[in-house]
Amino acid sequence: QNKESLEMNKKFSEIYQNSIKNPEDFWQEVSNDIFWFKKPTKILNKSNPPFYKWFEDGKLNASFNCLDRHVDSKPNKTAIIFEADDGNVTKISYLELYHKVCQFSNGLKTLNLNVGDRVIIYLPMGIEAIIAMQACARLGLTHSVVFGGFSAKSLQERISDTEARLVITSDGQFRGGKAIPLKKAIDDAIDMGGCDSIDKVIVFNRTNEPFPKNNRDVMWDDLIENQSTECPAVSVSAEHPLFILYTSGSTGKPKGVQH
Repeated sequence: QNKESLEMNKKFSEIYQNSIKNPEDFWQEVSNDIFWFKKPTKILNKSNPPFYKWFEDGKLNASFNCLDRHVDSKPNKTAIIFEADDGNVTKISYLELYHKVCQFSNGLKTLNLNVGDRVIIYLPMGIEAIIAMQACARLGLTHSVVFGGFSAKSLQERISDTEARLVITSDGQFRGGKAIPLKKAIDDAIDMGGCDSIDKVIVFNRTNEPFPKNNRDVMWDDLIENQSTECPAVSVSAEHPLFILYTSGSTGKPKGVQH
């Protein structure tokens, strides 16, 4: 076993050293493990530091790489195991997840969103959060996940900064066996102002607790009703913004890092 470990460490060290000495060759080889709609001919553009561009003429889709390419070879393999607050465990296969993502993606298509539009995801931990992220990636929408414990003010800052057109949330979440509201934080954030970009708020029924509804609200189940479980993934540039993740920043305000 020690001999095997030494061999593995040696191999890893060689791979790492190669990545340092010949980064473009290394990442070009790594890129062969990704499915491309159009294979890149340019590996790295260093003409405008620090705004380097990788594989800029390549076309791909993150959701396709996560789901579609696995559906044919291992449709029944478990993709996600989720343990809820009450201990209940849910397993979902690649094929089941693919169908749910496509269904939700087709629902999003009815909301007149465009490639590059921003979406705030304010959901509790769960399979629905993954479905929302995958659906956004599938349609070329740039998502930003906001932790379910953050305040209305934190939401307002992120909605305003991203100029998001859509928020995906739930009526509430469970923490320590108690139902805690989430939707109210969205309403409070929008009421603070600076969120005029928001057209719709999608609400998933997690706790089944009552909450005030308004004209911008769309229930998750209504959105996916009668939607097809097939949805082609949009081909986007390798430099297309996939998601925005906020840091605490050094300016006293959250700072969005675009990936």
